[in-house]
Amino acid sequence: MYTIKLDRIRHKNASQIAVHFDYDVSVKEHVKAFKDTHWSQTHRCFYFEDSSSKLRQFFKHIQQKSWYLDYEALRKAPKQPQVVQTSTERLLRNTTDLKQQYQQLPQSHKALLKRYVHYLKGQRLSEQTLKVYGNFTVQFLNHYKNKPIENLNVRAFRAFIEEVIAFRRYSISSHRQCISALKHLSILLEFPKAHFDGLQRPKKDKKLPVVLSRKEVIDLLRATPNLKHRTILALLYSAGLRIGELLALRCDAIDLDRMQVHIKKGKGRKDRTVKLAQAVVPLLLNYMESYAPTHYLIPGRDGQGYSAGAIRTFLKKSCTRAGIKKAVTPHTLRHSYATHMMDHGVALRHIQELLGHAKPETTMIYTHVSQQDLFEVANPLDVTISQITKNAKEQQKVLISRQGL
Repeated sequence: MYTIKLDRIRHKNASQIAVHFDYDVSVKEHVKAFKDTHWSQTHRCFYFEDSSSKLRQFFKHIQQKSWYLDYEALRKAPKQPQVVQTSTERLLRNTTDLKQQYQQLPQSHKALLKRYVHYLKGQRLSEQTLKVYGNFTVQFLNHYKNKPIENLNVRAFRAFIEEVIAFRRYSISSHRQCISALKHLSILLEFPKAHFDGLQRPKKDKKLPVVLSRKEVIDLLRATPNLKHRTILALLYSAGLRIGELLALRCDAIDLDRMQVHIKKGKGRKDRTVKLAQAVVPLLLNYMESYAPTHYLIPGRDGQGYSAGAIRTFLKKSCTRAGIKKAVTPHTLRHSYATHMMDHGVALRHIQELLGHAKPETTMIYTHVSQQDLFEVANPLDVTISQITKNAKEQQKVLISRQGL
């Protein structure tokens, strides 16, 4: 008789029930068929939530087969209480270098960082903003770990920016974020506002976004053989999603009856609704039937959110297969969505709403890359050659090659 063993593990900051068995395809498929089962790459086993109701449901699921269920280990190992991470621990999660810098801080600096994180949470800043600001603040405190907190001043802020941010050639965007992070720290330390006003943010770069042509978008999708990957790219482009918005989508965010995608708490904590493309529906239905997501629309291997880094990795490979030489990122698909909408004559105000931009000035960047009207203007060289041809009553075109002239 085939034996399946259950045990308790600690995973995703919670007590879980692990499912162990000797590899067999039929057993694996039956365990996967239990809707609340996830795969843990860390523990190399399937698992489900440690609760009495889930355990009863799993027992009934296994009883469908003539297999022996060994749950003796559950009696020996009591359910583990949930460990609540502090705000500082969440800030340092999955950042090895930042953890090392934090460990080097004296206790006074660690206490200040804790106060700083609580202050940011009190300002109701998003988790992502808190992470970015916290990153720069840990670097700042580490840079001055040998200096008493009471001796920190605006001159120290300026020196940190010159010696670390500028020296390491951080981007203008990161430089601006660092200034914002230090500004909040100066408020917490009660520096006079006039002192900090002299520390100016550098002006934003005015680079035009990289945009794919319509043909390149189709080529990209065709060059992505994996069903899950193709669904991700199709949603990013057809709904103009930010990568964070895509990864946060729940299964109930897709409304097939109304052909809509509901985006909750996007950038700036704003909700919005965008139209679901008709062409995406068959792909999406195929994906949902094949992967059967239960919580996140695009789950990772362990049932939690998918990795943004994984998307960037397979996107790069797809671009290579499609022969696309442009520097493409997931956000490029959002830029392409907006530009193609403008090419089709959609009003700027509507595009602003669909993208979730707070200001119309942000959306106006696409007027510089849209082909509508601008590229219909005749080039003066073409006009000149056309006029020469007309005046000379020549039948053939005038060329600007050596032979033509």
